[in-house]
Amino acid sequence: MTITFSRVTGAAAYRVWRNSQSVGWVDDWGQATLSVTDTAPCRNAHYTIAALRSDGSDASTGALSQPYILADSGAVQPYAIPAGTQFEYEITSYNDLGQTASGINTALGICAVDTRYIPWGTRFKVDGYGYCYAADIGTWIQGQIVDVWLPGAEADSWGVQKRTITIQ
Repeated sequence: MTITFSRVTGAAAYRVWRNSQSVGWVDDWGQATLSVTDTAPCRNAHYTIAALRSDGSDASTGALSQPYILADSGAVQPYAIPAGTQFEYEITSYNDLGQTASGINTALGICAVDTRYIPWGTRFKVDGYGYCYAADIGTWIQGQIVDVWLPGAEADSWGVQKRTITIQ
């Protein structure tokens, strides 16, 4: 299956992700079409495209596209969990510094999710934490778990909490 996508101003390359697994990398050298082939597509997979810059600016860490889903028809189409949808999730925390799996720097409001449930690029609110942007994964973030970023000791003292998340 081939995914064709639009150029983002200032981007030097793109990484295409399926359920937070890298599907392909495309360098932008001005070619007429930007596309990548997913050799192992799976039904209802969530796709995200990260546009990467090379100018050393903070934006060079990535800008995520809207989420897409592989529909039963075989077409990749825009996808969003409806705003206002609420879920009960386990909320854990981390305090690692650096870049997330998607290329965005860790910071308050950047959260790790299982992209089979919440696609990258989704914005949501966690009761007792605040607003999150789904942009990271974790090897043990499986199912209905969200890992929120907190600085130092705050992350250590968070523990595991059952909270409501609300899609924005």
